[in-house]
Amino acid sequence: MVTLEYVRRRAESDADSRGYKLHYDAEFLNDLVEGLKRNEDRFGYPLCPCRVGSGVFELDRDIICPCDYRDPDVEEYGACYCALFIKKSIYDGKLPINPVPERRPPEKIARAMDVATKTKGTEEQKGTPNSGSQKVEQAAKASPAQAIKTGATEDTGKGKLKLWYCKQCGYVVYRDEPPYICPICKARREMFSEIEMKESG
Repeated sequence: MVTLEYVRRRAESDADSRGYKLHYDAEFLNDLVEGLKRNEDRFGYPLCPCRVGSGVFELDRDIICPCDYRDPDVEEYGACYCALFIKKSIYDGKLPINPVPERRPPEKIARAMDVATKTKGTEEQKGTPNSGSQKVEQAAKASPAQAIKTGATEDTGKGKLKLWYCKQCGYVVYRDEPPYICPICKARREMFSEIEMKESG
């Protein structure tokens, strides 16, 4: 298992290589570093702490930190989606960081969510592991709308999974209830609204 200090130093080294800085708020930064460590312990790679991972490397590779979307986000908005990496000018001036919209394609999000929610139940029922390649094949068969619809009607024991978005920053999460606090902008759960999926045609 990696240590928190190792994960932090690795992020700092990567930030330095691009002329970036890590978030200036120590508590917020620590939450992100802990999220990276948790994901690396769980999946074997440092998955973005602000996104849902599938546990399948082929589906997650674009959101392994630093994710594929970091540099364009920092260039356009001054920070990455998680606000782990920020521009030096923002860090030096301690300027506020505006919300960064999700740049990851919706179809990738839907496939990852589908695999994360569906294959776990299948494996538990059969009692046999499902290989990464099988998971990718299963996910690729479903369109984004089908993946979301299927997951949204699944009985998790707690309730039906739904898509929720934060009205303050646009963060999207897939679960039975909205989070108590938005991991991006720290808004309370009252700021979350459900995204209703309508069938086309």
